[in-house]
Amino acid sequence: MNDPSGAARGRPGFAGTDVGAQVLAIIGLTRSFTQGEATIEVLRGIDLSIARGEIVGLLGPSGSGKSTLLQAVGLLEGGFAGSIRIADTEAAQLDSHGRTMVRRDYLGFVYQFHHLLPDFNATENVVLPLLIHGATKAEAAARARDLLTSLGLGHRLTHRPSQLSGGEQQRVAVARALANRPALVLADEPTGNLDEKTADIVLAELLRLVREQGGAALIATHNERLAAKMDRVVRLHEGRLA
Repeated sequence: MNDPSGAARGRPGFAGTDVGAQVLAIIGLTRSFTQGEATIEVLRGIDLSIARGEIVGLLGPSGSGKSTLLQAVGLLEGGFAGSIRIADTEAAQLDSHGRTMVRRDYLGFVYQFHHLLPDFNATENVVLPLLIHGATKAEAAARARDLLTSLGLGHRLTHRPSQLSGGEQQRVAVARALANRPALVLADEPTGNLDEKTADIVLAELLRLVREQGGAALIATHNERLAAKMDRVVRLHEGRLA
């Protein structure tokens, strides 16, 4: 098993992995909740693999378990049974620190709400995960500027979230998620709060950056039109993938 604490030491993300290598492998993943005397099965034996360079759409109506599945893959919550392997590291064998290291070194997150730090400007919001990952201040600032400029925000580098439009805020969130060149980006309805035109722009930029950096992505949406822009689509229905 890989040592997650040192997996990305000296290089960000997954840049050295061959195209087509398996980034994510889920086998028999289950998750249930207890309400009173009832047991609610949310995930019922999920099997899914994603290779480097592949962008997979996760389709399903509200309440189908898309967010629960992303939380499991993102190692954000316990209570799951089954196997989750990320970049050849078995998450079930990791303690809390090990899961944190896998999230830091291999995963990027984009949510429906941007969750930017309100007191930090656009550049500072992107710099922070780079500093946590071990980049110098100069390296982090240069990487943040490059990413934000590539997303059309070169004129917004010093603006705080409250000074940005919804689409601009979400583009900063995309830059933050891609800052460390993660092996796998997990996106939960990343354009859900945007109008159709802005949603198309933000999704296109997210897909472009993932492809340019040679990563992979699992993107949850209920929008068939947006899902059609991805390489492959899987459908979650009653806790199972169709």
